Amino acid sequence: MGDQRFNNHSNGRRNTASRPAGEGKPGQGRRAVPGRPGGDRKPAAPKSMDARKLALSALCDVTITDAYGNLALDKRLRAADLSPEDKRLATNIFYTALENRMYIDYLLAQFIEYMPEEKVIREILHIAAAQILYMDRVPDYAAVDQAVSQVRSLNRPQYAPMVNGALRNLIRARDAGELKRPDREANPVRYLSIMHSLPETMVARLVQDYGADTAEQIVSYKPSEHWETVRPNLNEIDDEAFEKLMDARGWHFMPGTVPHSWHVIGAGDLPSDPDYRRGLFSVQSESSMLAALAVGAKPGMNIIDACAAPGGKTALMAEMMRGSGRVYAYELHDHRVELIRKTAMRLRLYNIRPIQADATVFRPENEGVMDAVLLDAPCSGVGVMTSKPDLKYRLKDEKIEPIVAEQKKLLDTCCRYVKPGGTLVYSTCTLFREENGGQIAAFLERHPEFELIEDDQWLPDKLKPHFENGMIQLLAHRDRGMEGFFIARLRRAR
Repeated sequence: MGDQRFNNHSNGRRNTASRPAGEGKPGQGRRAVPGRPGGDRKPAAPKSMDARKLALSALCDVTITDAYGNLALDKRLRAADLSPEDKRLATNIFYTALENRMYIDYLLAQFIEYMPEEKVIREILHIAAAQILYMDRVPDYAAVDQAVSQVRSLNRPQYAPMVNGALRNLIRARDAGELKRPDREANPVRYLSIMHSLPETMVARLVQDYGADTAEQIVSYKPSEHWETVRPNLNEIDDEAFEKLMDARGWHFMPGTVPHSWHVIGAGDLPSDPDYRRGLFSVQSESSMLAALAVGAKPGMNIIDACAAPGGKTALMAEMMRGSGRVYAYELHDHRVELIRKTAMRLRLYNIRPIQADATVFRPENEGVMDAVLLDAPCSGVGVMTSKPDLKYRLKDEKIEPIVAEQKKLLDTCCRYVKPGGTLVYSTCTLFREENGGQIAAFLERHPEFELIEDDQWLPDKLKPHFENGMIQLLAHRDRGMEGFFIARLRRAR
């Protein structure tokens, strides 16, 4: 069966990072051997340095030029002539360094009096420290030696002694159990912030919304494996045929929680797969699928997807409608409208109408005529930080209020398109109640013509216990395989 293959194989980016930072690597003693810091056994031969160069380049793209992590890494991987093993190593190093950025900074500060002004030196230290602290399969000497080599290759030899000394001291302190941690009792929010690399203001919001214990589970959760979630094009191929397709590809897969979803490992670059290009399947998270399923799309309906790019939810609703009706996919920017158009063409979904439109601006021709509206609103995005860790460092407390105001405007505009008896679905990929349950409560006060739909038949049985008053908050640590998503279903009663 697919799940057996999946469970027995893993090449995900996280499977080498399960050891808590600060604990010694298996088999290492506390005596530092000259030229081989951190242990007295001969380690395996070092991995390719090119993998570390790639990880460093992608990390600098994020931290210096403000690129998005997944896009930066994908761009570097596609341009690199590396073996699959080295690409996995580069991916693992990159995400480990990015996910644990604040904690690595905290530890490095114990051994570096002044961090160099040149940002690339800091990133070299981060890349090496991530391997030393989290990655059992990477020898310490390789991480140190290649960090020093990277410094010299950048014509910055003056920093080589500092980098070498700081990393060697980090290894010695780790092996001696002398790495200092923040005082949990004195300031529990700061402790969680540093240990799990999330800004203090965001940790404080989670503690306020969920309590200290659940907040800690949220911020500390890291999936043991990284997979892609795929689903068949419902108009082209059924579940059984899709399983045969994956089996023929040699992918390792298991069914997801949401109908027609599978988690796959070892599939490589999925958008380059010929059957993906032929439109036989899509790459889409289960949480995103669930938001589309909440609409209850049926043949012949007219639906607006108000913030639609890149088009995954639009496509799923169009497939459920079997080519009939219309899904009007609104998106503000031209290039994102083009993403929707390409998705529709690839999947041969001719009932999709991509439209460049600002969803906060009312379109009177649509008032009261839509069977359903899906508003997957812009949000703080904290629910997807396990797969997009750079989002954590973009979160600023002062950004939340404008986001909430935009959500309110979108709801007040888009609800006017729903006809009596029709459905409004509001979803976000965040966890903050101000953007989720609080936003819906305020909306219902302003719009008594709407009511929450208590029916839970659209939900998989596994998730029904978490559905309450027409709303569900998905949590990645609890609902394994899912991202942190909020979904509310409302009906226009009059």
